[in-house]
Amino acid sequence: MTSLACSKFFSRRSFVCLQGLYRSFSKDGTISVSQSDSKKIQDLLEEAKSKPDSSENDHEYPSDVKDAQQFKTYDKWKESVEHQDISARKTNPRETSIILFPGQGSQFVGMGQHLIHYPNVMEMFDVANEILGYDLLKVCLNGPKQELDKTIHCQPALFVTSLAAVEKLKDDHPEAIENCVGTAGFSVGEYAALAIENSVGTAGFSVGEYAALVFAGVLSFEDALEIIKVRASAMQEASLETPSGLMSVFVGADSKLKFAMKTAREYIKEFHDVQDPVCSIANYLYSNCKVIGGHQQALDWLKKDSVRKDFSLRRLKPLPVSGAFHTNLMRPAKEPLQKAIQKVHFEEPLVNVYSNVTGKRYPKPAVIKKSLVDQIVKPVLWEQTLHYMYARDVKQEFPDTYEVGPGKQLGTVLKVVNGKAHTRYHAISV
Repeated sequence: MTSLACSKFFSRRSFVCLQGLYRSFSKDGTISVSQSDSKKIQDLLEEAKSKPDSSENDHEYPSDVKDAQQFKTYDKWKESVEHQDISARKTNPRETSIILFPGQGSQFVGMGQHLIHYPNVMEMFDVANEILGYDLLKVCLNGPKQELDKTIHCQPALFVTSLAAVEKLKDDHPEAIENCVGTAGFSVGEYAALAIENSVGTAGFSVGEYAALVFAGVLSFEDALEIIKVRASAMQEASLETPSGLMSVFVGADSKLKFAMKTAREYIKEFHDVQDPVCSIANYLYSNCKVIGGHQQALDWLKKDSVRKDFSLRRLKPLPVSGAFHTNLMRPAKEPLQKAIQKVHFEEPLVNVYSNVTGKRYPKPAVIKKSLVDQIVKPVLWEQTLHYMYARDVKQEFPDTYEVGPGKQLGTVLKVVNGKAHTRYHAISV
């Protein structure tokens, strides 16, 4: 035991144990103790006697902690709690950050034009071009819109543009990045392994979750893009099999959205001969707004003014996507996506990454793999994710929040879900 450890545990218990040891040595003729060793033991006893017994030492261990194993267990527990308390005192929430990555629907022709002169960005697009087999930057900058909106182009475009926006954040606001990223940078084959100092956590919406995982060091840039290439292609094929889409629905306290979706399913089954009708919630944005997805006939029926009013739906807005993502219509895409994910090694996250499927932070890589497959057929619990990420005591400050990627949709949702957190929101234009 080191001298530091000795002084830490020199309490009443230490003195009694040491005194008993010395007495056994003195009485037992079978144990040989040199004069110098005996002198050292006596000196330790005298030192222990000279230390006054404080009330803190008297109560260092609870009364029910009595044997050596319990002493050891208690010491470890107390040390971990003390460490947590010190960490909590040292970390000022104002000096931490949350990074949000947007998903499909936020894309626009021209995105990336404010990023290409930043370090590493062109190199990122060059690597993307090699993996994808086409000029991704050209599609981002010039479109046309119908090409960019295609899932096969849109998902890689959002992924690369969002991570390029991280490069802009690092270059333009180093004082902000200091509290979020310790060492970061892109080189061919190694964009991940970001060392995060004070990042509270990160989350991405739908395909944005892959950017969050790269940012957190779970996936390499190349591996994530390889998966997204398969994901986008499989989801595009599933969309082509069945005419479908997504639509934002704004509701009030008197709205009957669940009943409206059930009725829409029954309607297309009876009048359009759809045997396995789909019309369900795809995204939970906030209490008064959901995104629903399903067969196009069901969405078109709900858009009729007479139908909308019957169910007291406030407003409906189709989204610029090519399929009913995060619904059962994406089931054909699960198998190819699962195969692609199983080929890739996932690291432990360096910061908390929150799952679209559960709203909670990922515990381990195996769960991440399963969740990414389930994600394409299950609703995105974005409202629930925000509640988990920003949960804190009433008087506790909020971290800085950065939306890195095209649009400000996630910021708009955050403002509705948690207005106080939104006061420290920043959008990084692309």
